Parts: sequence; structure tokens; C-alpha cells
Amino acid sequence: MYRYLGGLLTRGAGGLYPAADTLLPASSLLRHRGYSQAVDPSDDPNFFTMVEGFFDRGAGIVEDKLVEDLRTRESPEQKRKRVRGILRIIKPCNHVLSLSFPIRRDSGEWEVIEAYRAQHSQHRTPCKGGIRYSTDVSVDEVKALASLMTYKCAIVDVPFGGAKAGVKINTKNYTDAELEKITRRFTIELAKKGFIGPGIDVPAPDMSTGEREMSWIADTFATTMGYNDINAHACVTGKPISQGGIHGRISATGRGVFHGIENFINEASYMSQIGMCPGFKDKTYIIQGFGNVGLHTMRYLHRYGAKCVGIAEMDGSIWNPNGMDPKELEEYKLANGSIVGFPNSTPYEGSILEADCDILIPAASEKQLTKSNAHRIKAKIIAEGANGPTTPEADRIFLERNVLVIPDMYLNAGGVTVSYFEWLKNLNHVSYGRLTFKYERDSNYHLLMSVQESLERKFGKHGGSIPVVPTSEFQARISGASEKDIVHSGLAYTMERSARQIMQTANRYNLGLDLRTAAYVNAIEKIFKVYRDSGLIFT
Repeated sequence: MYRYLGGLLTRGAGGLYPAADTLLPASSLLRHRGYSQAVDPSDDPNFFTMVEGFFDRGAGIVEDKLVEDLRTRESPEQKRKRVRGILRIIKPCNHVLSLSFPIRRDSGEWEVIEAYRAQHSQHRTPCKGGIRYSTDVSVDEVKALASLMTYKCAIVDVPFGGAKAGVKINTKNYTDAELEKITRRFTIELAKKGFIGPGIDVPAPDMSTGEREMSWIADTFATTMGYNDINAHACVTGKPISQGGIHGRISATGRGVFHGIENFINEASYMSQIGMCPGFKDKTYIIQGFGNVGLHTMRYLHRYGAKCVGIAEMDGSIWNPNGMDPKELEEYKLANGSIVGFPNSTPYEGSILEADCDILIPAASEKQLTKSNAHRIKAKIIAEGANGPTTPEADRIFLERNVLVIPDMYLNAGGVTVSYFEWLKNLNHVSYGRLTFKYERDSNYHLLMSVQESLERKFGKHGGSIPVVPTSEFQARISGASEKDIVHSGLAYTMERSARQIMQTANRYNLGLDLRTAAYVNAIEKIFKVYRDSGLIFT
């Protein structure tokens, strides 16, 4: 028997759900923080169980509204059963593929590689999710990340189901030729089982993968299973521009993290709750992980006036209370292979996560903030650039301490948002801006000429023509939007709109600073509607 918000939990096929007579009103949910004991209370919870626990919390809060909104002729009891049935369908992973395949190494030795691909949901197709290369890869991890992708896509209104893949290797132990063999063979294995294709399942870069690996995947699929498919290169996103990639994809996740922080740090009502002034000016931040996400997040925050005082990496941490320049740090790491020893810094002893700063950005791996260190975190804003960096116990502690946690499933959705733009570009077979670029430039020149002629008709030309000189900002935009401009604009709009939805949900259910639950509620409502309106279940 389990306790849930003062009531009982019932066990169903999809997990644990509140019994019908134990649901509490929103005000009570706020007091109880919506936490379920179904979540592993230990300091190192199972990652997939952790995600499912967060889902249960959101499902318990939104269930009454879903029942109320159900427009059927069923009895209230039947409506509740229908709602719970759909919630149980949403929760688990639909498919998990476990692979073992051999490769011949450059030395002539043979090695068996382990790999996984999880498809969490096909409520929208194709499925979407990255491929990571790491020795920590496991079935639980890819299932958890796939489920997060489902909710992430729903939050930012990207019409994909969630998926994730992992290959259990340390890339430093393989040559480029061996990595190409592994990537191409993995692609073939996915294709043979129907786990890749432009309308089925579309991978993307993740930890230790990038444009190079995505180009190998696209080429392998297009020259084998997709040889007669004009859209074959849409089987993967994050490709080089020459292979159908899109401008702005590399920086997309980091740029999305910046926009996500921006939307909340400029919101006076949230800043007043945590005792901070709105805006980036004079704000300090620490980043854990100086990879692709951390680098680009640092660039944009630095550009808007925030100050990076600390960076943490696997091999060490650096500190400078006066701030560090992202370009100088990037160049140093490229030259030396590490941030350790960066001239404009000093080594930091101890856990830099617990150092003084306004904003803490964990952008490395999951379960970095736990009940053992949550009480010592000094930051007032935690921006989850990585997936799953905060355990449920740490999340509870942060809420009790009035720390604003901007959740991963919203904050790092910039990557999948721009991947969606790339996928659309591949299906349309035309670059953004190409069809309208010259027309917009000509239209803008005609607009300036029209203004000039109007002024001259009104005031005359006795002293000569009246010049209309565009500002430098308008001059920069006079030729219309490039592909990069369109991508950046679309990403900023997506992150702003999604933030507003999360804020509205938090207000509607009196959730206070519990943005994670608000984000899950948003995702659940959107996915639920797809199942509810499909007419394909319970028949």
C-alpha cells in the first residue's frame, strides 16, 4: 500500500495512480508539493523510475480536469477509468531495441558492441531523440531519456514522439575509422528492425556525437534501405549543412537554454519570489560541463551581461569571481584539450556546484543534484541544461528552500525544436528564406522610396530631395531573413510561448515555483488530447 498526498495509490498496468476518493484540490496539492512515494526516496534513484515519479506527480494533479473535460455520455466512474487508462498508455516505453553487433578493429581484432534504441511513444510520428556514445549507457537510461523526449516535444509543440539511443563505448578508445564502422553498422541494425526512417524514427546528435556521425548515418541509410526514398536524408537531423543540415543547429540547445533562463529571469513575479531583481545585469552563474551546450549557453549569457564565475569539467573546475570570457576559454580548450590551467582563472577545490552564484547550470549528466548536496547549493536559480540532473528528493528540497528550478524538459528543448526545422527543410527540399529573400529586399527598398516620395509631396523639394536614411539595424535586415535568422526567430518564439504556458499552468494549479510539475501537466494534457481524439483506443 502506498501513500499519495494523504490518500491511497492504486496499482495499474502503467504504474501507480491516486485512488478516486483521494485526489486533493489545488491548494492542498501546493501544500503537499505533489510528491508521490512511488518515487525512489534514495539518494541514487533509478533514472527511469525518477522520470515516472515526476510523471505520476503531474498526472495526479491534472486527472480531475481531464475527467471534467471528457465530452462523452459515460458515467463519471467510466470517464475516470478512461482517463486513467490513457494515462497508463502514455507512461511506459512502447518499444526498446537491444543490439549486439561485431566490428573489426584496425588491429585486426574483433569486438562486440552493445547498443540500445528506445521508442517511448508513437502518439506522434516520427519518433525523435539523440544518439549518445558512452560507457554509462543502459536500457534504463535510454528509456528515461526517450520518455523525457516525448514530454519535451509536447511542451514545445513539436509533433514528434520521444526516442533515444545509446552505444556503449568510450569514443576516446577508438580511431575515427572504427567510429565510422560502429556508426554505419548501428544504422543498418536500426534500419533492419524499423527503428530509423524519415517518417518512423529520426535520431540526432547527443553526448559524444555530432555532425560527423549524423552524416555517416544519413549516407548509410540513403544508400541502403532508403535508396528509393527522395526524403531519405530526413532520417536524421544535426547533419552538416552540405548534407541537408540547417544553420543554427549546433548552437540550438545552448541558445534554447539562454532563452529559457531569459523568459523567467525577466519575469518580475518569479524574481520577487526568490528575492532577485529581474534581468541579467550583475548576475553570476556557474556551468557544469563545457561541451556544446555549456559553451553556447555561456556565449549568450555573457553577451547579455551575466558573469561566468565558475566552470566544472570531469578533469577539474576553474574559478574567477571577476568573470571569464567564453571565446578565450573556448580557444584555450581547443589548444589544450582541457579547461584546467586556463590563465584567467584559479583551480577550484571541492564541489563548484555549491559555490556562490545566482544561477547554476548543470549541463553534464543526470543526477548531479541530490539530497546529499541540495541543502548546500547557494544558487537561487537552477537551469537544467542536462537531462535529469535533479533527483526527486533534491527537487523537494529546492522547493522548500524557495529555489527556482527551470526544468530540463523545457529548458533544453532548443535542440529538438531546431531539429524539427531541419526535418521540415529536408522534406520540403528548399532552404528557409530562399524563395522570399529577394522579394523582401525589394519590398523594403520600395517602402523607403514610398516614404521619401510622401515627404517630398508634403513638404516640397525646394531644398533638394529629402533623404530617408535607414538605421543600421534596419539596414542589416533590409535584405530579408536568412535561414539562420528564421531559425533563431522560431526558436526564441517557441521558448517564449512554452514558458508562458508553463507559467499559466503553475498559476492555474497554485504550484508556486514548482515549474517541473507545471511542465509535466502541460505535456500530459497535450498528449492526452491526441489519444482522446484519435478514437483508436478502447475499441
